[in-house]
Amino acid sequence: MLQDDGSSSVTSSPLQFFSMMPIAPGFGSPHQVLKEMKSEERGLYLIHLLLTCGNHVSAGNLEYANLALEQISQLASVEGDTMQRIASYFSEALADRMLKSWPGLYVALNSTRISSLGDEMLVRRLFFELFPFFKACFVLTNQAIIEAMEGEKMVHIIDLNVERPEQWIALIQAFGARPEGPPHLRITGIHHQREVLDHVARSLTEEAERLDLPFQFNPVVVNRLENLDVEKLRVKTGEALAISSVLQLHTLLARDDEQSKKKYPVPFKISNGVQQGTLGELLEKDPANRGSPSPTDSASSSTLTGNNPGKMDGFLRALWGLSPKIMVATEQDANHNGPTVVQRLVDALHYYASLFDCLESTLSRTSAERLKLEKMLFGEEIKNVISCEGADRKERHEKLERWIQRFEFAGFGSAPFSYYNVLQVNRLLQGYNCDSYKIKEDSGCAVICWQDRPLFSDTCYCAIRRELDHSGSDILPFLLQCAEQLPHKISFYGTLVGLLNLENEEFVRKFVDGTQKSFQDALNSEDCNKIRCLLRFITVMVQQGPPT
Repeated sequence: MLQDDGSSSVTSSPLQFFSMMPIAPGFGSPHQVLKEMKSEERGLYLIHLLLTCGNHVSAGNLEYANLALEQISQLASVEGDTMQRIASYFSEALADRMLKSWPGLYVALNSTRISSLGDEMLVRRLFFELFPFFKACFVLTNQAIIEAMEGEKMVHIIDLNVERPEQWIALIQAFGARPEGPPHLRITGIHHQREVLDHVARSLTEEAERLDLPFQFNPVVVNRLENLDVEKLRVKTGEALAISSVLQLHTLLARDDEQSKKKYPVPFKISNGVQQGTLGELLEKDPANRGSPSPTDSASSSTLTGNNPGKMDGFLRALWGLSPKIMVATEQDANHNGPTVVQRLVDALHYYASLFDCLESTLSRTSAERLKLEKMLFGEEIKNVISCEGADRKERHEKLERWIQRFEFAGFGSAPFSYYNVLQVNRLLQGYNCDSYKIKEDSGCAVICWQDRPLFSDTCYCAIRRELDHSGSDILPFLLQCAEQLPHKISFYGTLVGLLNLENEEFVRKFVDGTQKSFQDALNSEDCNKIRCLLRFITVMVQQGPPT
């Protein structure tokens, strides 16, 4: 944990007085004690206060929550150290949630609030320029597209939220230098503001003309991604299609919210010791966080069942229906879609601790750019995660494994990033002269980390049905091998066969014949494990209804 002067220190001072400090009406306020705290003590106590306040807000004990906020205000500061700054924005989010208990008051206080597109674009530009996260995802996406489109004469790229021209300018330049010559390139850009699309169109067209590369830009204005009309994408026969999504898909989960009423009470207790390190390390050591559920335990607001597909499932299946050669998706690798505010508070503290630590290592505490990023970008995201519910809660970040499940269920297959692609990103991160930026590979996907904390995941997929005509002879034995060797995923592979049957009955008929032959071979050889797996797999396929 950083001291007030920015230096790191180690201390073993006990914090036994935390449990005796009053957070109840009628017991006075320990303001003098708070002011005398050391940096580590203050940081740990702020975590304790935030979790205590979150529990009171969740339980509807607003008087006690207000007292906790009063103590936080004595310690937090938007110009202080990392913990003081993050506490300021989390306390603001909790207070905003409390205000919603009085709808009239809340509406009156926010009725004159104006959101500026210029300010939104400014902070995103700052984030892009100061940190490698977006640059890394652009490099991964562009290189994956270049590799997938080798030899293609007509390439169509769909960007689900085109805000900046830099990524596609780099791709145009790469296509222009292609040995076999550039393809005819068409980019469909989606955004809710026409002026943004016009700016991107001008920049890309100028670059394409400079390189004498045949190019078209198709602008699509849509207020929300869920309202996108697939017909407006104008996908043509003979085009090799690529789809790019950067931090967009999680917003669709808001419409799938099941308004779960389940409660997961977490017994928060304060630690008796203090430890050094970053804010992230403080959170890891705090026993309060041991009650935080793991990402795999988190209840998601969107089901993965085929009987009741939500907006997310329907949207991904619509994209799959376009038969893209490749799709690359970037999302926050976090668990901010839990059913309770306390669960989201704990998980968000971990995640944003790392982002605030990034800022601490990059910009001075008085930097105007840092203040804008924290207030207008991170602060607004934190407020949405903590304060909002239902359709208003757009920042529903989920972990990588959940996105893999969603894409697999929609019919997409994994297309791992190449070694050369990951190597390029590694070099990009090393260029920042900071050992804390890292890239890790997970299930063929790339995860960009700060120290060991995953922050953003990049995943690459292909529409499996596109490969049936070209690689069917390879897919048949591979799919059967997966069913035999991964029995815990048999239900998924059975569902996949059912989806493939909708597109290519002949392929599935061959697959069923191959499965029956493999089952007979297992019977002849008395391979009990193989018999068990294949019998279960055949049963699942029969339930899906493929041809026999």
